[in-house]
Amino acid sequence: MTSVSTPIVEPVSAIDTQPYADAWEHLRDELRRLDVRLRVRARQERRRAESPPDAFRGLVVSDEEAQAVLDDLHAERPGDQVSDADAQDAADLQRLEQRIARRVAASGGDDAHLPLVRLSRICRWTSFEAQCVVICFAPELDRRYEKLYGYLQDDVTRKRPTVSLALDLLCSSTEEKLAARLFFDPQAPLFRYDVIRLGTGSDESPLPLLSRPLTIDDRMVDFILGRQRIDARLGDAVRLVLPDDTAPPIADDALEHNIQRLIEASDETPDSGRHNTIFHLFGSAGSGRVALAEAVCRRLRIPLVLADLERVLAPGAPADAARLLAREALLLPSALCLENLDSLVDDPGRSAVHLRALLRACRSCSRLTFLVGRRSWLPPDVTSDEPFFSVHVKLPELSASPALWESLARTSGRVAEEVDWGTLASRFRLGPTQIHDVLVIAGNLARWRTPADPQITMADLGAACRAIGAARLTTLSRKVDGLIRWNELILPPNAVAQLEELCDQATHRHVVLGEWGFETKLPLGRGLSALFCGPPGTGKTMAAQVIAGELGLDLYRIDLSQVVSKYIGETEKNLRHVFDEAEATHAILFFDEADALFGKRSEVKDAHDRYANIEVGYLLQKMEEFEGIAILATNVRRNLDEAFVRRLRFIVEFPFPDEEDRRRIWEVTFPRHAPLAPDVDFRALAREVRLAGAHIRNIGLAAAFYAASRGGAIHMGHLVQAARREFEKLGRSWDDSATARMESLAPRDAGGRS
Repeated sequence: MTSVSTPIVEPVSAIDTQPYADAWEHLRDELRRLDVRLRVRARQERRRAESPPDAFRGLVVSDEEAQAVLDDLHAERPGDQVSDADAQDAADLQRLEQRIARRVAASGGDDAHLPLVRLSRICRWTSFEAQCVVICFAPELDRRYEKLYGYLQDDVTRKRPTVSLALDLLCSSTEEKLAARLFFDPQAPLFRYDVIRLGTGSDESPLPLLSRPLTIDDRMVDFILGRQRIDARLGDAVRLVLPDDTAPPIADDALEHNIQRLIEASDETPDSGRHNTIFHLFGSAGSGRVALAEAVCRRLRIPLVLADLERVLAPGAPADAARLLAREALLLPSALCLENLDSLVDDPGRSAVHLRALLRACRSCSRLTFLVGRRSWLPPDVTSDEPFFSVHVKLPELSASPALWESLARTSGRVAEEVDWGTLASRFRLGPTQIHDVLVIAGNLARWRTPADPQITMADLGAACRAIGAARLTTLSRKVDGLIRWNELILPPNAVAQLEELCDQATHRHVVLGEWGFETKLPLGRGLSALFCGPPGTGKTMAAQVIAGELGLDLYRIDLSQVVSKYIGETEKNLRHVFDEAEATHAILFFDEADALFGKRSEVKDAHDRYANIEVGYLLQKMEEFEGIAILATNVRRNLDEAFVRRLRFIVEFPFPDEEDRRRIWEVTFPRHAPLAPDVDFRALAREVRLAGAHIRNIGLAAAFYAASRGGAIHMGHLVQAARREFEKLGRSWDDSATARMESLAPRDAGGRS
């Protein structure tokens, strides 16, 4: 925009033809050019013959102060001849422009080390727009420019350049200024990607265009200075993965090669223009979706920006977080990998606002984007010209999992001979990245136990497998702790046999489904589902604890009050969360009193009944898709829909215990160290106290506290008193004749009270 009346021909020095060594060398020349423009403009602004009165010091910048700053800046950047003559300033300006043009051209298009040049090319700026950016950038580097801008704008508080000042510095005539106003249109390239922003008044009131301040984004300042870091506003929800970072293992090399070929073919298509390719990688947790994206980018030798969408777009995050995130891919440049896509897709209220904006930002900024979720999905504008590929990333087949475990374990230190890789593969369906993490955790456990000679055991591996998914189900469920052994579970022989069969199937799935090929015959229903039915207190929860202990898995009791919602769609959302997180944590799901949720599908009488049936149908679908262990407990089997019963692998009856079973329950209720008095008669207790196992255990615990408060052993009188209290709690009357029969066995000082 600056016109020079007389061309000045200067001899070209050797340095004027050399490429810039780095960003700062280039910025110094750009600042020299700005200094000349400021010197010219300051000479035009000589408007006060005298210094301001003392009363106005600090509010007005004097001519002398402005000239002193200009002299200081010139002294710090030698190379130009000092002259107040307009002709000399024009010569200095033209020489600087020629030098910058030659040295940028000498880079031969390799402008990676010249961020300002690269940014200008990305945003398609003219020379005028690029120099506007330098004008905005200067105060971020040196606060003395604030004083000069205040002086030139006749207001010491205006420390940032306005549109008017930019026009004054870069245009030499009114006609040029009128034409240049187009550069400050809100849709102009200068404001593309939020490099520069047009400000408003201090009270957010609108201002005339010429009075509006121009500010440069903080991330752009860092970028121009050559600092490659993620925008601080995105927080720790975003991280940068470089091509040289340690590679996580992946299970399917063929999938990686196929994605790479698609990308390369897209880039090589003639006359195709810019391709913004999007891959939707979906599959189970642990299947290696993110590891696959990292492997592709590593092979292509490009960085990857990895972001958690649920955190990036959470309430309280920047309103323009999606645009900031996509801009990082443009600046670095890099590919994008966006995890937790389902958090948007599953929330219609948020997806309508954020999802389209996110896809639009990705397509405008990122050449390669990976969207990571659990379920298949298509974008709302699937007919777009940009390529979109849905890729199902699967967990390793059961037949291949034991070998994968063993191969990854070779680099993890010593492993005990007793480790059974097939059993681990059957109990914990893990991908290669998760297996690697498990081996690291297990190695640390082994070193903690025996630092001198660490050896990874089966127990270490089981604990590590549970640790990688800990605490993910706690919002809608409660973890059931406590180790219950087989000998503490008093059930008929047939029920015990069924529970043992369930454990055997969980342990040997790698043989039947994997090695023998039954996995290919079962598109659904590969998991283990069981129904425990019987009266309250008959041992259904204990049986689930026994199975969890036998298999080394965590047990979670589902809180039905949190799952079932009166709002349409919320119950399905909660169920999906429960099953997804159980799959990720490899936990056993235990639905207590399941008939409250899984009852018979009702006859449709109104819209609510119709939707209740939809919830039941959705549950059936999730039960079939779930590959873990799900146990449903109900007090009344007849309340269950027959559609559920057909899909259950095991149905175990828990009958009310007969007298002999009650005697065995009494015997296993008391720990080995509990002091039992000789008068305690388990046969008499079994005969007179006709309650289920849970109530018997309550009585035993209460009797122990009675005895402890009296400082003696547990006597029959304590048990009688505790039994009376348990009956009262159940709303049942206690038979006084039973008290007489049982207390006749107790000495007078036993402490029992009738």
